[in-house]
Amino acid sequence: MRDIRRSLYAASGAVALVVTALAVPVNAGAGVTAVAGGNTEYLVLVKAGADHAQALAAVQAAGGQVTKENRNLGTMTVRAADTGFSTRVSASAVIDGAARSQVIGKLPQSKPAVIEQEHLGAAAAGAKATGKSVAKGMDPLDAQLWGLRMVRSDLARTVQPGKKAVKVGVLDSGIDARNPDIAPNFDWKLSRNFAPDLPEIDGPCEFRGCVDPVGWDDSGHGTHVAGTIGAAANGLGVSGVAPGVTLVEIRGGQDSGFVFLGPVTDALTYAGDVGLDVVNMSFYVDPWLYNCVNNPADSPEAQLEQRTTIATMRRALGYAHDKGVTLVAALGNNHEDLGKPRTDVSSPDFPAGTAYPRVIDNATCLDLPVEGPHVIGVSALGPSGKKADYSNYGLEQTDVSAPGGYFRDYFGTPQFRTNENLILSTYPVNALQVQGLVDAAGEITPAGVAGGVQKQCPAGVTDYTGCGYYNWLQGTSMASPHATGVAALIVSEYGKKGPHGSFGLSPDRVQQILLGSAQHRACPVPPLVSYVNEGRSTEFDALCEGSRTFNGFYGNGIVDAWAAVTRY
Repeated sequence: MRDIRRSLYAASGAVALVVTALAVPVNAGAGVTAVAGGNTEYLVLVKAGADHAQALAAVQAAGGQVTKENRNLGTMTVRAADTGFSTRVSASAVIDGAARSQVIGKLPQSKPAVIEQEHLGAAAAGAKATGKSVAKGMDPLDAQLWGLRMVRSDLARTVQPGKKAVKVGVLDSGIDARNPDIAPNFDWKLSRNFAPDLPEIDGPCEFRGCVDPVGWDDSGHGTHVAGTIGAAANGLGVSGVAPGVTLVEIRGGQDSGFVFLGPVTDALTYAGDVGLDVVNMSFYVDPWLYNCVNNPADSPEAQLEQRTTIATMRRALGYAHDKGVTLVAALGNNHEDLGKPRTDVSSPDFPAGTAYPRVIDNATCLDLPVEGPHVIGVSALGPSGKKADYSNYGLEQTDVSAPGGYFRDYFGTPQFRTNENLILSTYPVNALQVQGLVDAAGEITPAGVAGGVQKQCPAGVTDYTGCGYYNWLQGTSMASPHATGVAALIVSEYGKKGPHGSFGLSPDRVQQILLGSAQHRACPVPPLVSYVNEGRSTEFDALCEGSRTFNGFYGNGIVDAWAAVTRY
């Protein structure tokens, strides 16, 4: 899930009922006649209030086979032919539309992570010992976390470190709950995987039934995000922005990095149903970087599918928001003003080789989820406070800014192109081993040392799988969890008890405090920033528009945990 974008089910009876309503397998025994289906998976959006039996009949008449349903949201996952199904089923008066998820039988394909792991193989300096003592409430590697200091989490935790009652959903590639910094705050009972492995894109399945267990992450992206949000302050490794909150895995991304519509909307529905307080979304929904209503470059069927994606995401985001979920998302790494988008040359990004140029009309095209309703959009900064070269920006979508890492920060100084300019966080050892950064015995390889990979083991632990591993990444994917952590602290500080033992704060109030407490930052002078010295083309040039209190680079400002928990 690289913006990249990417079981041990122990459900209580109440949660199990929610999941049953969320994903209902349909079979002939339930009164549905099975059909041949096809080699493509679709998500069908049923009109609000439509008759369920008529919707099923419409899907079957169009040549589809329903494999599961999300009754709360009004969607059906369907297998059907590669072409024509969307048009046929959408002709029904009870169907809003259909969007393909993925084609079965394609060769494995992964989304690139060039931006996030730019430092690997780039002759970056390894991590340096800081020599600083560990402050009270901080962990041994926290001295390397400039992001914690930029958002003043180190100060905020002396007042409010986060409450266990506050539940933060990580809608990502999974979370490695073996990491000793994640384990104390991980909720096994509520965590779910909504994105089974797809061998056609993820490669061979590692677990029975192609369903990775909860608490597992083959990508590393979700674990990194989770650590920034809420790694425990436990005297080991790193701590998160909100080290006392509860982390809930709501996996919606594939191992390969793709994030498809069905798993995302199922995860958002679930987040609302089980009462999560905040959800982090560091991705865009594949295969379209921008979903457009009627882009003339697209075929009629592609237009229909994108309209369906827009309508389905709006419904899912609205559902979660109305259930009390604060929604935070990364702005993306395409180095463009989202209010003045460039021609899209990357969509569709799946299957491989199908992309074509699309002129993007800002009025009718959306980058989802960040341009969806109720979503707080976050841009990325380097340690100097400069907008990272890769980060999207713009007056329309930038609500706040946060540390995301910037490998090329501090041009002209020894700190230029160093690992320490990125964000250090938790990372699964299995992912590091696949990348060649850790060997089969759990030892960091020379490539891992150069990349700044670090390892810390709890006292008495002899098996490396019980140790904590930490890796450097950059991206708006890393900025968004800083803002999510601050949002979780806001809920912790100002939340109220509700019925049946619930605890929370309205997402509108959370957003008001998050934006209102942000540190204002004016546009640079001159406002047109060039990254040519840093080795980028003029395409990366970025114009900051707006005032000191609100502009396209920083939005309302840099998120500030200390101000958020002390001023309201």
